[in-house]
Amino acid sequence: MLRLCYLSDIGRVRTVNEDRAVVKEDLNGWSLAIVADGMGGHQAGDIASQMAVELIQVGIQFLDAGVSSEERQRQLKSAIEVANEKVFEFASQREHYHGMGTTVVAALASPDRAVIAHIGDSRAYRIGGGRIEQLTEDHSLVNELVKSGQISREEASHHPRRNVLTRALGTEPTIEVDVQEVSWQKGDLLLLCSDGLCGLVDDERILEAASVPEELEEKARRLIKEALDAGGDDNVTVVLVANDGAGPEISNDGEAR
Repeated sequence: MLRLCYLSDIGRVRTVNEDRAVVKEDLNGWSLAIVADGMGGHQAGDIASQMAVELIQVGIQFLDAGVSSEERQRQLKSAIEVANEKVFEFASQREHYHGMGTTVVAALASPDRAVIAHIGDSRAYRIGGGRIEQLTEDHSLVNELVKSGQISREEASHHPRRNVLTRALGTEPTIEVDVQEVSWQKGDLLLLCSDGLCGLVDDERILEAASVPEELEEKARRLIKEALDAGGDDNVTVVLVANDGAGPEISNDGEAR
């Protein structure tokens, strides 16, 4: 069985938390986790991220346990595509919300498999056996520059345009969603996070904080603290899904304290 928790913090600079997260257990043997990082003026970012997590939940609430891997991936991808259409339509009809959007990273997890879908630069990691593996690839300008060899990974971390996305949910009528299915095992952790964590804290420090032999909630608090100690210049949200054989349990502390 899986255990899930999430924690979000406004950070040290922002006046509004535009991140949203949700965890949902027992969707015919699967668990759902979502992180969305909103963007846009007039508080449009928090509306976009809230709409996204709610609409994606609705889109997969009748998940069929017996479907193939391909169909499961298609269902999650379709739920995100429908959410995109509805957020885009909402924004298009309201002048103050034009251009609003959000990143999304979502995971459907069972004890042996996880379907990961994302758009934007919120990330999913698999942590286990003393290793951390980034499962998603940022849809961002700096990542494109790194891939083309124009800048290094180190330069990307403090590039002046590091927050520019090449894809986001809600900003265009249609989107391309990256989706994959990965294996994982007892003892592993899935980490979903906004760039308020991974944009400030390197993978080794994330691994260290997530590997402490403490309760899941304490691991989440340590990750939030790492981001705040690194400057906390953005909202920071983490979702942890633990594959440890324990009974189903969801913890939601909401805002970090």
